[in-house]
Amino acid sequence: MKWSEHVWEQSRPIYHKILELPFIKKLMNGTLSKERFFFYLQQDAIYLSEYGKVLIEIASRADNQSYAQTFTRFADDCIFVESALHQSYLNGNNHSTLLTASPSCLLYTGYLHQLLSNISIHIAMAGVLPCFRIYKEVGDYILSHQTKNIDNPYQQWINTYGGEGFEKSVEQATAICDEVAAQSTADEQALMTKAYMQASQLEWMFWNSAWNLEQWPLKETNQ
Repeated sequence: MKWSEHVWEQSRPIYHKILELPFIKKLMNGTLSKERFFFYLQQDAIYLSEYGKVLIEIASRADNQSYAQTFTRFADDCIFVESALHQSYLNGNNHSTLLTASPSCLLYTGYLHQLLSNISIHIAMAGVLPCFRIYKEVGDYILSHQTKNIDNPYQQWINTYGGEGFEKSVEQATAICDEVAAQSTADEQALMTKAYMQASQLEWMFWNSAWNLEQWPLKETNQ
């Protein structure tokens, strides 16, 4: 069994918990409130900005030119997706640089940056993979289970992550992780698996935080 197949089976219970979230269920049937969806998009803009930086760092440290080029393209895709979706839903006014990251968003992005401190860049590669795989699986699930012939205001988002174009990126990221896992020691593979599982849990937290419109418990005050 390939490494990616092993960790997907191990993380499958987390994926099913994501599908059970009210955010996903209401996104699927088009009844999700605009307030919650816009909150999600704003936090996603912050997340993608940091995620892109992590991808660029992975590309710069990759010892394989093909891997470096692929992760650089992944980073470019982050900018494209963020721009296209936010232009569509927020009229380009996401003001991500002025927003405060929610606790879950900050925890997730901080964790990904932390993975870069490992000597082996393979661990960071494993940590960014759940964002690829889980989004693709969620997008495919929604496409195959949503009620047909309804005017879903979030269909463009659904089509983006459930489409064939994104599938190719997921396959490439997965293949790279399988290749580097095969070249890694048993200890490195264990760290890759730990990073993948932790990031999968953070995916659940990110979705759930959007439903809860998560805020910091203490507001900032001027001293």
